[in-house]
Amino acid sequence: MNFSDLGIDADIVEALASKGITSPFPIQEQAIPVALTGQDIIGQAKTGTGKTFGFGLPLIQSLGLEPTLGAQALVVVPTRELALQVAEDLTLAVSNRPTMVAAIYGGKSYESQVEQIDAGAQIIVGTPGRLIDLSKQHKLDLSKISFMVLDEADEMLDLGFLPDVERLFAYTPPTRQTLLFSATMPGAIVTMARKYQNRPMHIRANEPDEGHTKADIKQFVYRVHSLDKDEMVGRILQAEGRGKTVIFAKTKRQASKVSEELIDRGFNACALHGDMSQEAREKSMAAFRSGKKEILVATEVAARGIDVDDVTHVINYTIPEDEKAYLHRVGRTGRAGRLGVAVTFVDWEDMTRWKNIDQALEFGNPEPAETYSSSKNLFEDLGIAAGTKGRVQATKRPDGWKPGDDEKPRSGGAGRGGQNRGGSRGGNSSNRSGDNRGGRSGSANPGRAGGHAGEKHEDGGVERQKSSNDQARSSHGGGEHARPTGERNRQRRRTRGGAGGSAQG
Repeated sequence: MNFSDLGIDADIVEALASKGITSPFPIQEQAIPVALTGQDIIGQAKTGTGKTFGFGLPLIQSLGLEPTLGAQALVVVPTRELALQVAEDLTLAVSNRPTMVAAIYGGKSYESQVEQIDAGAQIIVGTPGRLIDLSKQHKLDLSKISFMVLDEADEMLDLGFLPDVERLFAYTPPTRQTLLFSATMPGAIVTMARKYQNRPMHIRANEPDEGHTKADIKQFVYRVHSLDKDEMVGRILQAEGRGKTVIFAKTKRQASKVSEELIDRGFNACALHGDMSQEAREKSMAAFRSGKKEILVATEVAARGIDVDDVTHVINYTIPEDEKAYLHRVGRTGRAGRLGVAVTFVDWEDMTRWKNIDQALEFGNPEPAETYSSSKNLFEDLGIAAGTKGRVQATKRPDGWKPGDDEKPRSGGAGRGGQNRGGSRGGNSSNRSGDNRGGRSGSANPGRAGGHAGEKHEDGGVERQKSSNDQARSSHGGGEHARPTGERNRQRRRTRGGAGGSAQG
């Protein structure tokens, strides 16, 4: 079967064929003919199975060969990265007709986006916040929207986005055709969705015996120690057949530090998280898509916006919040019919959460095997060559430290314990985790100030040394050490002149 058999116009079929897209996926086969009739749809299919074209092709065709200028179709997505990806896919599909697509999202200047709207873009793909801002400023008119889509609908109808989504629905005509698509669609979300649709058809493109995750993803779960994670990741990244890899971290700080650690170990990595500027985020994604960077360390916010077909491995550096987040994370690999590998690290303190995920997804693995970077099962499971270490090249640092010096004592008597890379060293021992490299990022640590006064550090050591010496001078009880140099010299001259007794007192 091809897209022409589904009723898609020849020019759209040709545009897709130019990129090698000729055969529809199951969700496309089922959703496209129904959507072309004007029917509202709730579409559900696993991540990476072609949902974008499942709603995108009917959307484009409904606008006609030469649509009038102005916003007529609206696609709402939860993340900036997904907005860019969906807009890129739709731009490909309309490349043989005058239809224009505009990506509207935060973190970029309003001017360039308003220019696209003013030019008459018919398809608007955007995130809720920026769409509402432009609507309030009367820069974006949604009153003529005839086709509306919520992509990742379970996220869009969750409590965080729901008020904004309701406002967007209020901006659009009630006669619009409404499509909701997502990999997961809990019953409560389906019930809520029907409020915004007119007798929708619920389409599920999953085989009854297929299970919750795609069959073409091999999944491995290990119970690990936090101090051993970086070494384990380094060895997994040298597994046989490993290509582009996405590593998911829990926090923005952790994503940044894991990325820095991998770069230090010689891997071609970059980060993607909310503290980065939009320009930096787009640059990271562009480098990852093009292959300039082969490892992307991302936070949860990016899980629904990374649509790269040739991702071979996904590593959950920390486990996700729930089973839905797990499915979206591991769905970054095994896309478009390719095989993929998903590896999940479970910390001891996260065992209860993992058991809940395991039970919901029916994995039958509530207590993963305790595994270390040297464990035989890790090498056998992932095809890692015997003797592989978690570092691929030697790197030098300004303080003279080299890879392999982890147990080498530092000046001042402080040892380099484990994999702590200059993080918080004073006061709180709980900060001595494997991914803690706070000192290298330039953060000051007051707990260090009174310790080794002669030791210099990457995070402003000269000033800290001076501060410690000043404290030492002031601790002699006032006297000449507390006064400026010139005053001390005058006092010594007076003392030699006959006031020696009182000076000694």
